[in-house]
Amino acid sequence: MQGDWNRRDFLRLAGIGGVAVVGDLLGCASATPAHTAASAADTTNGAVAEGTKATAAAPGDFFFLQLSDTHWGYNGASNPQADTTLEHAVATINGTDATPDFVVFTGDLTHMTEDAGERRGRMARFREIVAALKLKDVRFLPGEHDAGNDGGEAFRDAFGPTHWSFEHKGVHFVALDNVSAKGGGALGAEQIDWLSKDLSGVPANVPLIVFAHRPLFDLYPEWDWMTKDGAAVNEILAARPQVTVFYGHIHQAISKTIGNVTHHSARSLVFPLPAPGSAPKKAPLAWDPQAADHGLGWKQIALLPGGAAQPRTSEIALR
Repeated sequence: MQGDWNRRDFLRLAGIGGVAVVGDLLGCASATPAHTAASAADTTNGAVAEGTKATAAAPGDFFFLQLSDTHWGYNGASNPQADTTLEHAVATINGTDATPDFVVFTGDLTHMTEDAGERRGRMARFREIVAALKLKDVRFLPGEHDAGNDGGEAFRDAFGPTHWSFEHKGVHFVALDNVSAKGGGALGAEQIDWLSKDLSGVPANVPLIVFAHRPLFDLYPEWDWMTKDGAAVNEILAARPQVTVFYGHIHQAISKTIGNVTHHSARSLVFPLPAPGSAPKKAPLAWDPQAADHGLGWKQIALLPGGAAQPRTSEIALR
């Protein structure tokens, strides 16, 4: 039954033996006329969160996995297990009975390097590891570590277009590239025009889910946690009644609602960063071998009736 694997397999995906495995797990229900709220079985440090209960999903429900900021190639004290965490995540996903409809990686697949050959080598190795997933519908968008040095050239050669859209079970999905444009940290006029045209053909009552690497709003500009032309993007999104944005970049779980648009960030697979403004500078937090989750972890998001996405984990809520 759906409820059985929600509890058992999502706990397995949260981690085995205290090893942080997945940056974020996100589940949503199909936005068809017969849809209901998706079930939520969440964990805090490996235990089921109090007050949550896994329930059977309605026909047509589905879930997908979001992994972000895998930083393949990172080698540092903030995660001495960085060379195995991605393979561990793939093996754990393959080891469950729960099969997501698709998996999406929301940027910084690889760790930045100035060496163009090394950059392509890291991307090739990343693809090799991820190819072991039993599920073959795997989608990618770049982060600045992947695309900042060459405008996304190596990324496009390895993974294809940096922005795209598709329909799935009554939901319209859009991935935006806010890292590759010249000058960094923006979509650019051409992609904003593409987004407007893409959405013009989607009825207003169809829920919209948007993927991006950077936050599309000014979360903390001092640390480059923003998108320079995000206001123009949000103006387009605000015209629709049911919009949820999933992004990475900041390596922690934060939720913020702006009008009709709810933004959820994903934790990193590899290392956490401090909360915005809580430290003198933005830098990976120290590895604590005694920590249950090392500042990494997962969450589940339920797409409720009406298309709103509701987080079911402890998060920092921005007011």
